[in-house]
Amino acid sequence: MTELVFKGKEFVWNHHLAVPFRPLVVQAEKGIGEARLDGNLIIQGDNLHALKALMPMYAGKVDCIFIDPPYNTGNEGWAYNDNVNAPMIKEWLNSNPIGIEDGLRHDKWCAMMWPRLRLLHELLAEWGSIWITLDDNEAHRAKILLDEIFGEDAFVANMVWQKRYVANVTALHLSDMHDHVLVYAKNPSEFALGKIGRTEAQAADYKNPDNDPRGPWRAQDLSASKQYQAGIFTITGPDGATFDPPPNRYWRMNRAQYDKWLAEGRISFGVTGKGRPMLKRFLTEAQDGLTPVTWWSHDFAGHNKEATLEMKDIFDGASPFDTPKPKRLISRILELIGDDDALVLDSFAGSGTTAHAVLEANKRDGGSRRFILCEMEDYADRLTAERVRRVINGYAFTGTQKTELARERLNWRSIEKAADLVHKVQAIENLHGHEYDRIKKEVKDGELVVTGEKAVSEQAEGLGGTFTYCTLGDPVELDRILTGEDLPTFEALGPVLYHMATAEVADPAVLNAVDFYLGEASAYILWLIYKPDLEWLKSADAALTLSFARGIHELRPDKKHLVFAPARHVSQRMLDSEGLGVEFAPLPFALYRVERG
Repeated sequence: MTELVFKGKEFVWNHHLAVPFRPLVVQAEKGIGEARLDGNLIIQGDNLHALKALMPMYAGKVDCIFIDPPYNTGNEGWAYNDNVNAPMIKEWLNSNPIGIEDGLRHDKWCAMMWPRLRLLHELLAEWGSIWITLDDNEAHRAKILLDEIFGEDAFVANMVWQKRYVANVTALHLSDMHDHVLVYAKNPSEFALGKIGRTEAQAADYKNPDNDPRGPWRAQDLSASKQYQAGIFTITGPDGATFDPPPNRYWRMNRAQYDKWLAEGRISFGVTGKGRPMLKRFLTEAQDGLTPVTWWSHDFAGHNKEATLEMKDIFDGASPFDTPKPKRLISRILELIGDDDALVLDSFAGSGTTAHAVLEANKRDGGSRRFILCEMEDYADRLTAERVRRVINGYAFTGTQKTELARERLNWRSIEKAADLVHKVQAIENLHGHEYDRIKKEVKDGELVVTGEKAVSEQAEGLGGTFTYCTLGDPVELDRILTGEDLPTFEALGPVLYHMATAEVADPAVLNAVDFYLGEASAYILWLIYKPDLEWLKSADAALTLSFARGIHELRPDKKHLVFAPARHVSQRMLDSEGLGVEFAPLPFALYRVERG
């Protein structure tokens, strides 16, 4: 496998392991609804630390990851601020904004992405997938990074998304019209994509000019390029005209199959009966959805201008974010994932589009998808979370809400088939007309745009939902606990120990600081004798005793028990001699014990 070499790689190779755990600190007043860590989350803080903070509860649990990292164009001013503790790398790994003149900006970008991708890989479920938007500045490097971390066989596709539909006339050489969406699966054998729903315009391609009782149909070519000797014969039309396969082509069926289709009325010779023979393919026979393709046009998955207009609608005519992604892009990804109970993670949350798309999908189909957003910039509250608040509760808006329903590039072919185009528009009007005050049709920049318009006064309707807003607490450093320098809460320390000891995720709902209970894993029931009180930790109450061991054994004699505590007043030999199935893990050395194992 080809390896990407970049400066600093040896220092960031396992940097994700050295990142300390930092607990999630709930800021209840900034969220909506009950504060809970197993629901929708918005986390403000360095996304490397935020991803590490999610590990104890969400490792192997995320169904879909969508990220829109810095494109590293040289004009973004993003900063590398990871604290990699190596003197040789500290010379150039600093928090200064990285610009076009930085000769090592590509190395720094790779060094920034590597540990984050490592953690994202661990957070993904075995059936999960990651979708990354990038442009030509880093897409080729990102693919090699992903090949190394996920494996070459995990590559699914490089979607090409048409981010703009009008050429940039100020471009130096060529107008940049697309971005890449790299797609990788955690485990290719367990990953599957759904189908893309058939649009109204696509359904409108099926017509019924002969009033066939089987319903609308579309004509399908009877010839194929694949050599098929049985497909060489002459077809005679209703008026006696004869038809042979086109040059270097063959009928796709043999004579017997053709005669069967003819008897069933499935062969069409056009409205006049003098056209070439075609097969009638009925809409009722079409699959529920279409096989997705790697070309995502702007009318299929949205475009940058659309994203800016969405932001202006929500933020009183302002667009407080320079490079938002359109909601339709992420909605298409959710459609392909096909899981209405999916957990979706976005660790470069930006304007919060991912949360908006998840909430809208739930509103549309009654699903229970959840989102986790991570944003390190200072606008995490005033922009990212504020957008989510507004789309949940509704937002002040007076004017016309516009929803693009169709966009069609006009060319000679479409002009020749103007009747078909009109039919498509009529189908859209029939289907959506009741939802809007009017369906607007306009030709602009060589395109026919169909938009649903609805007058809104004072308040746009909210989508409903809840989320919890969190910041990152101080790092949990176990070797400082007994000195009193760092005393995290039981709820912060417990999931860290649980995950490190079992490689499984803790359930925050079952943590019980009164009983010292952490939860049940596949191999152990786990306990933590701990309070964030230095004097108590030095007392006899903080030690594992024989009576405590006997008590937890009586509760579940069928299971082994692992007890974390600062000290013990009973030997492991005595615990074993009584057959209690209790193992002691000393604090603050529990992490080291687990790592050696």
